[in-house]
Amino acid sequence: MSGGDTRAAIARPGMAVAHGPVAPSSPEQVTLLPVQRSFSLPRFSRATPSISLAESVLKVWHEAYNSGLLPQLMAQHSLAMAQNGAVPSEATKRDQNLKRGNWGNQIEFVLTSVGYAVGLGNVWRFPYLCYRNGGGAFMFPYFIMLIFCGIPLFFMELSFGQFASQGCLGVWRISPMFKGVGYGMMVVSTYIGIYYNVVICIAFYYFFSSMTHVLPWAYCNNPWNTRDCAGVLDASNLTNGSRPAALPSNLSHLLNHSLQRTSPSEEYWRLYVLKLSGDIGNFGEVRLPLLGCLGVSWVVVFLCLIRGVKSSGKVVYFTATFPYVVLTILFVRGVTLEGAFTGIMYYLTPQWDKILEAKVWGDAASQIFYSLGCAWGGLITMASYNKFHNNCYRDSVIISITNCATSVYAGFVIFSILGFMASHLGVDVSRVADHGPGLAFVAYPEALTLLPISPLWSLLFFFMLILLGLGTQFCLLETLVTAIVDEVGNEWILQKKTYVTLGVAVAGFLLGIPLTSQAGIYWLLLMDNYAASFSLVVISCIMCVAIMYIYGHQNYFQDIQMMLGFPPPLFFQICWRFVSPAIIFFILVFTVIQYQPITYNHYQYPGWAVAIGFLMALSSVLCIPLYAMFRLCRTDGDTLLQRLKNATKPSRDWGPALLEHRTGRYAPTIIPSPDDGFEVQPLHPDKAQIPIVGSNGSSRLQDSRI
Repeated sequence: MSGGDTRAAIARPGMAVAHGPVAPSSPEQVTLLPVQRSFSLPRFSRATPSISLAESVLKVWHEAYNSGLLPQLMAQHSLAMAQNGAVPSEATKRDQNLKRGNWGNQIEFVLTSVGYAVGLGNVWRFPYLCYRNGGGAFMFPYFIMLIFCGIPLFFMELSFGQFASQGCLGVWRISPMFKGVGYGMMVVSTYIGIYYNVVICIAFYYFFSSMTHVLPWAYCNNPWNTRDCAGVLDASNLTNGSRPAALPSNLSHLLNHSLQRTSPSEEYWRLYVLKLSGDIGNFGEVRLPLLGCLGVSWVVVFLCLIRGVKSSGKVVYFTATFPYVVLTILFVRGVTLEGAFTGIMYYLTPQWDKILEAKVWGDAASQIFYSLGCAWGGLITMASYNKFHNNCYRDSVIISITNCATSVYAGFVIFSILGFMASHLGVDVSRVADHGPGLAFVAYPEALTLLPISPLWSLLFFFMLILLGLGTQFCLLETLVTAIVDEVGNEWILQKKTYVTLGVAVAGFLLGIPLTSQAGIYWLLLMDNYAASFSLVVISCIMCVAIMYIYGHQNYFQDIQMMLGFPPPLFFQICWRFVSPAIIFFILVFTVIQYQPITYNHYQYPGWAVAIGFLMALSSVLCIPLYAMFRLCRTDGDTLLQRLKNATKPSRDWGPALLEHRTGRYAPTIIPSPDDGFEVQPLHPDKAQIPIVGSNGSSRLQDSRI
């Protein structure tokens, strides 16, 4: 029975549902039979006071209940639901939040979160940090940061977004003065989304370049190669696809003592793909092949998000699982190569003297935030599409451990191949890898030339990189779109969400064009080192303080218990209140003390470029105090202390998004009838609509079951 039929049954005297079970003629039609008892509706005018109107409505409901009509209508509604395939005692299979939407099932959320956390950084950032920070010694601070910072913050952000069912802006109804934290998350996601898709576009370029019978970076006989080029295949006089036995002793001696040796893959990367300029200020020309691949990557991202989480939730079944297949294939192949054991030992053997350097701990903390996606806003956004009672505690542990295990696993794949290369070149493992993204676009491509049917392996590897990048990029774009839609919060923008997604994608493409120039790699590394480093640490620390000490830890623990059915474990309570903020703060101090300017190979960044990097980092952090001052100026209060108190207390619409979940202290105040005290219960729960105030103050209707 539709909502209109129900209202008609009440409005017309002499009509009701027959007593006893009724078999409707069809699932779509419910027959209303005459009844002997009827009642009349009061007439309402525009001048009717709100209290009188509410009392009159309650009287109507009470009279319907006493006349026996209400129970019969509810029974008829249950029968109609059963005719449509729904069991009356069970909830129908539909979204809890009809306006905003939910995940199709819980597997989609877990896979999306795994794809978000397991990204390009697990392949080219984590092994590179291990290579730079003492091999296996880096594991110790990495797992310390994971246990005491990563997993607790991951759980906090998931529970935060899931409880409020809002993006990174809307959740700050919990303490409106700290909404600048949400804006800071948006700024960070914007920076990362811009340069992250440029890395994906380079992977697309290598993927397309691999569609040939001979990889273009296999030999040194190309027009872009220099006299210093020395390829393993050239030196061994081997055909493509064969495995070299060993290098001649004279060439090995030459490579050992020559500082000018460059591999064909490195020259392909610097001189052909990038056409690298000599300075960050010398943009040169835009590399049209990279620009085309950038357009392809943004089109793919947009098409996968054209229906929001409904479409991306289906795509992740492939994008989040296939990379593990390729990693396993490369691992099995890598450990069987000569010299792989040497590389793995270099990966695992700790250099304990480096563990005393603050930079190692800073890199460990940054990698945890970078890899898990803490303080990006993506975790809050993805969790906001969960059903209210989903066990996000279980999900946070599973996803965090999966992510870090993948990082370690990828390190074995990387270093087994680095050991293989070093063995054939007769050099130390530390001399065969480039810095930054070059590890994925120099070391791997050169190793792939040594494998049988190298173009096939190259296609698989770069396709894996594309999928890893897209999994993260989906969430970055959805974070920005969700924040915009939730902030506006009206029906028009909810219906035009696809156009918002398109607008954000087009803006990201335009902002990424400078990164496809000849100086693009300098800017990409500048954004990577500054936009997503210590600013993430600051944002996470302030988020912990705002929730635990401004909103109150007891209040938040009660919220989680209401949502999950149990309070957060004691370990997480201690970490949230004391351990995580303290560790983050001291790492931030040590990182500032031992700061060193950024370099790329032998290129030293000029002072003005470093200043721009700091401005990018500060732009996300400054959102917090600037918005706090703005909020204080807009808040009512006679004194500054009173304004501060009003600006930090939760807003009236803080809490679960759906009325059915607003229990306890979140229960809405309902005006009782002066006669009988009955509460209003809608006849058609699935059609009930309640006004919800958006995070910007605008009102809209929110579907709910009451």
